[in-house]
Amino acid sequence: MPAHVPNAGLNRRDLLKRAGGLAAIAAFAASCGGNTGRPSTGGGGGGAKVNLSQWYHQYGENGTKEAALKYAKAYTDAGVAVEWTPGDYASKLASGLLSNKGPDIFESQLNLSMVKSNQVVALDDILADVKDDFSPADLATNTVDGKVYGIRMIVDPQVIYYRKSLLDKAGIKPPETIDDLIAAAKGLTTDKVKGIFVGNDGGLALGAPALWSSGGDRLTTDHKAGFANERAAKAFGKLHELYASKSVLLGAPTDWTDPGALVQGLVAMQWIGMWALPGLQKALGDDLGVIPFPKLDAEGKQAVYSGGWTQFVNAKSANVDAAKKFVKWLWIDQQEFQEDWCLNYGFHIPPRKSLAAKAAKLQSGVAAETVRLTGEFGHTDDPAWTPKMNTAFNDMLTNIIRKGSDPAGEISKAEKTVNDELSRLFG
Repeated sequence: MPAHVPNAGLNRRDLLKRAGGLAAIAAFAASCGGNTGRPSTGGGGGGAKVNLSQWYHQYGENGTKEAALKYAKAYTDAGVAVEWTPGDYASKLASGLLSNKGPDIFESQLNLSMVKSNQVVALDDILADVKDDFSPADLATNTVDGKVYGIRMIVDPQVIYYRKSLLDKAGIKPPETIDDLIAAAKGLTTDKVKGIFVGNDGGLALGAPALWSSGGDRLTTDHKAGFANERAAKAFGKLHELYASKSVLLGAPTDWTDPGALVQGLVAMQWIGMWALPGLQKALGDDLGVIPFPKLDAEGKQAVYSGGWTQFVNAKSANVDAAKKFVKWLWIDQQEFQEDWCLNYGFHIPPRKSLAAKAAKLQSGVAAETVRLTGEFGHTDDPAWTPKMNTAFNDMLTNIIRKGSDPAGEISKAEKTVNDELSRLFG
């Protein structure tokens, strides 16, 4: 499910990153209230059921809010009020977690600062019986110092979908390297159609995939910047080459998180999440193919960004045990609801391996291929990657991609910020 849609131009990756840095945003009073999944049942004393608040950002797909309310209403051991937040969810959540007016349960992406600031509680106890049913990557993105702090709700792979007929007509094979991608984008560009759409910002969403395709990563295992090398510089330089080729769509009516550019025939290829697949299939039928982000060269490797959302329990909740019980009920015990959430409002890979294996909608065609590519080439976020690091990384990409700045010089500036942040976090 795209992480936006109050505003079609909102960059999904930016929201994901901002949501990860909750401890870094200054506190202010968060508003409460919201939509109630079931009638209020009163306070926690005298044997009465406790009331829990559960916060979501506003999903774009029709039916998602109603589904969240349905799940909350079905729970009988506590009252669960669903807070559905359009707009700047990240800032509201950050302020809520820094105050005493925040949610009991919330969705986000784990950031090391959240753990160090004691904003989230470990959930190893409720995961114990099913831990092996989650992929190592989905566990790793929510793990700090051996403890798991969140339960993955959905997996959102980001890939390149393309129009088979347009590539066939131009005599172009699906790209396998970044040079192939640049050549294909040029060859597919006409006076009416651009070769590719990677976002109205020119392709910042491709920064991490390009780095992965070079064989690198944003952070090393010994807590250093992992992109300060010649191969990373080469990969980022290729993103500028793609941008400067005049084959990239800019100024689209909706941003890359929305399938409109590909559906409307504005482009032949588009970087986008699997959440858009039902709409793409409905509009394009069998004229749809998928590839991962191409490898940099023969020494590189194709890449898929395996994003998603995770459920957490607020450490400041007055009802931590009750909140954990609800999270276990919904995201571990209620497999029917988990499958509904992942497959009936856009397409997403269920984090539970057992559910993904039997999900009929993901067993054939482009959906099955996207799942396969994610399993083979997927990358998740490192909890140590903070919003400040991400801002420096995106500033670097902006200067390289759009302005044509020297990659080595821009990398050096971003590297300093990242290493300073790592020193702060790890000492």
